[in-house]
Amino acid sequence: MNFSETIILLSHVPVLLTVVYAAVHYSKLPRELKVFSWFIFLSGVIQFTSLAFWFVSKNNMPLLHIYVAAGFLCLAWFYNTLLNGFIDARIIWSIAILFLLFTTINSLFIQPVHTFNSIALTVEGILIVILALFTYRFFLSDIVKETSGRNISSLNWINSGLFIYYSSSILIFYFGAVITAFSRNLNLYTWIFHSFFSIVMYTCFFIGLWKRSKT
Repeated sequence: MNFSETIILLSHVPVLLTVVYAAVHYSKLPRELKVFSWFIFLSGVIQFTSLAFWFVSKNNMPLLHIYVAAGFLCLAWFYNTLLNGFIDARIIWSIAILFLLFTTINSLFIQPVHTFNSIALTVEGILIVILALFTYRFFLSDIVKETSGRNISSLNWINSGLFIYYSSSILIFYFGAVITAFSRNLNLYTWIFHSFFSIVMYTCFFIGLWKRSKT
């Protein structure tokens, strides 16, 4: 196993730690973090199944298609819970349903399940960045500071992790299919860059869960 493959493999360690921590402390988490934990659990299942496929040299792209659809629904649920009263729930769920229809059509007719679904990933990244920016604005509200002040720090870590990862990865998602086909070395170095931001994201998730209000 070379250096780049080792880095990609080690990027799964923060995922495992975060999944275990969320599972152990799930019953004590506030509602927003319980909802977010389902995204963490989904991520863990998909990523470690994908890693197993990688070890046996089996195409793991179908898992990515599932992850894009199911992961966005989990994040829409999280942001709908978090932004309740700030953004009409019908807007977020309408976006979620439209995205689900879009990514399904993309997987069936444009980028089949055994190929890299760069279009859906790019759209998902843009939508998550927009929701994250709305959330930063939401946290500045005096009402939010009074009613949810105990958990703002925790939620801000999680929102920042999502913002950093998706904003940094949009170009990788957009050019992913080209990179994969162009050069194996370029592909590996690109995914090292991606793995770094994945580590940053899950580190933010872990800190966010750890810094939750204990009262």
